[in-house]
Amino acid sequence: MIRILLFLAVVFALGLGFAWLADRPGEMVVTFSGYQYQVSLMVAAVAVVAVVAAVMIVWWLLKALWNSPYTISRYFRVRRRDRGYQALSTGMIAAGAGDGALARKKTKEAAKLIRSDQEPLIQLLEAQASLLEGDHEGAREKFETMLDDPEMRLLGLRGLYLEAERLGDRNAARHYAGRAAAMAPQLAWAAESTLEDLTGRGDWDGALKLVEAQKSTRQIERDAANRRRAVLLTAKAQALIDSDPNAAKTAALEANRLRPDFAPAAGIAAKLLFRQNDVRKGAKILETAWKAEPHPEIAELYTHARPGDAVLDRLNRAKKLQEMKKNHAESSLAVARAALDAQDFSTARKEAEAAIRMDRREGAYLLLADIEEAETGDQGKVRQLLSKAVRAPRDPAWVADGVVSERWAPVSPITGKLDAFEWRAPMERLGQLIDSDEDAPDAAVPTIAAPTKPEKENVIELNPAGSAERPTAVAASETDEDDVAPVTATASAAVPPDGDAAEPAEEMARLPDDPGVDPDDEDQKPPRKFRLF
Repeated sequence: MIRILLFLAVVFALGLGFAWLADRPGEMVVTFSGYQYQVSLMVAAVAVVAVVAAVMIVWWLLKALWNSPYTISRYFRVRRRDRGYQALSTGMIAAGAGDGALARKKTKEAAKLIRSDQEPLIQLLEAQASLLEGDHEGAREKFETMLDDPEMRLLGLRGLYLEAERLGDRNAARHYAGRAAAMAPQLAWAAESTLEDLTGRGDWDGALKLVEAQKSTRQIERDAANRRRAVLLTAKAQALIDSDPNAAKTAALEANRLRPDFAPAAGIAAKLLFRQNDVRKGAKILETAWKAEPHPEIAELYTHARPGDAVLDRLNRAKKLQEMKKNHAESSLAVARAALDAQDFSTARKEAEAAIRMDRREGAYLLLADIEEAETGDQGKVRQLLSKAVRAPRDPAWVADGVVSERWAPVSPITGKLDAFEWRAPMERLGQLIDSDEDAPDAAVPTIAAPTKPEKENVIELNPAGSAERPTAVAASETDEDDVAPVTATASAAVPPDGDAAEPAEEMARLPDDPGVDPDDEDQKPPRKFRLF
């Protein structure tokens, strides 16, 4: 667009110039070789412009003829290069689609048309074709050749890393990833593999430096970087807790500052502060973590903050935790454990049952069984509670890649992934094994109701004097239909001739699998009276 405007401006200027010359008459006289040429000023200007244009055209023709060999060779070279790139593009598509034969064919065609030192992608296509053909040794040779080219070095390291992972050589894979991470920290695959290597060797300082490099290159978000730093600092404090308590305390406090709700960091920081008799600061850290998410380890450390405290003092501290997080199963369980240690069985039982109502789990039933055994020693009830514990869901634990651990660890023992452990119920027993109403804490155990025996047999009193009075039978005033007294042979013989005969009733025998009458249903039925006559 700009060129068009400039062209129009030049044409407009030329037109104005010629118009200006036409409005001003004049002559131009040229004397050359004894001759005198006289023309008007307008004709002279046109002649000058025509001569300049002719000279420019002749110069362009001469230049084109001079450069024609180079132009022709460049045309064929560009055409050859375009064909090579077309073959390279087709080969890359074939390699991505898994067509090894076509990829190898296009690789050879592209290598003939384009020099491999001018186009590094040919080496990549050759390596991909070798992988598709199953020639992993040839592919590794291609990747190793790429290490000599600064432009292809990262690509070669990536290929060698994947080959080492395929062969299961973790050491070689981490070696290549470490070289790539040193050259380009922004590479996610190299940084993650190097981080796993550093954490596997316990090099927490090196892992912290790598996470800081990832954060500076904006490879990971700020929150994710802080979470990783907190995990690494907690692991460092855990490793130095016995050898260097001061360094462990510094690392734990920084981890707690980054993640105040992280129970392992809060626990280690509080434990180190308690060892240095700074109970107030350690308790404050545990209280903050407890408010965010109650955890049994936090409750254990908080109630035993002072080793010399009496059991009632520990019970009061547990109740203080309960006030901070009301209506939570962990709060009730913490109070129940402390009350059991203080032999306050009523409080322990009440809190354990409350925990079961809020979150029915295995540990709550086991604690209730301990309370029952310590208070009453009733082994029947203890076994009943233990059977409920077997059927109840398991307590939350530290779980990572199917591994259940009672203690937190910074990396997974299976994959070596950082921050893999989560506090949750194990997957294999999330659901209840046997779901019935028996597990409800307040539900009564159903029993089979047996027929009640009459306190006194029905007696038929006869008149010894032989009078005509009718004998009277003494029966229970009101009985249920299942509690009917049978008519015996003696009663049948005592019936007078003019009375209605009554057959002796056979006592109904209960079948072995007869569940009996539900006491609740029995109470709802209206009472019925039975009269013999």
